[in-house]
Amino acid sequence: MEIFLIRHAQTQGNIERRYIGRIDQPLSQAGVACFCNLAYPMAERVYVSPLLRCRQTAQILYPGEQPVVLDSLRECDFGDFEGKCHRELEALPEYQEWIASGGEAAPPNGESGRGFRERCCNGFAQAIEDCFRDQISRVAFVIHGGTIMAVMERFAKGKPFYDWQVPNLGGWSACVTEEQWAKGRMLREVTRIDEPV
Repeated sequence: MEIFLIRHAQTQGNIERRYIGRIDQPLSQAGVACFCNLAYPMAERVYVSPLLRCRQTAQILYPGEQPVVLDSLRECDFGDFEGKCHRELEALPEYQEWIASGGEAAPPNGESGRGFRERCCNGFAQAIEDCFRDQISRVAFVIHGGTIMAVMERFAKGKPFYDWQVPNLGGWSACVTEEQWAKGRMLREVTRIDEPV
């Protein structure tokens, strides 16, 4: 099976470098403009986060597909840091503690790094198993940057979380057979999608 993990197009929060995990922002005008002359891999099934930015991106990239919405693929909940940028938070002790933890601690009223990664990876694994069951050979996930990093860290192995960062509309492609997945749940033939194919 071929697997494509694609980050949603740009939002205003991305432009302003804000934490917009659970905030349901639409794509920005600049984000929509980026779709001109782009061609992405075809897919028999498309999975998306429930957040608008992913659903809008999937609708543009895969107009003939009815995406499967998975709540488990939504971005991390940044709690009290939502909607704010580093400059607005840097003097707060609780923000400094969160940064010092490498994002592992939960922000106030937010989600821990471990809890976020577990949620994303469990959802991704279930989707892959559903695709094998349904004999899907090409599947796309139109999701968030953090969600992609969580999935790749767990299933592609070899690199830490932040090394899997991609820009808006970038991502990763990989392959796995049902037998390989059953033996080790490890993605193979991983390549970057920074330039749409």
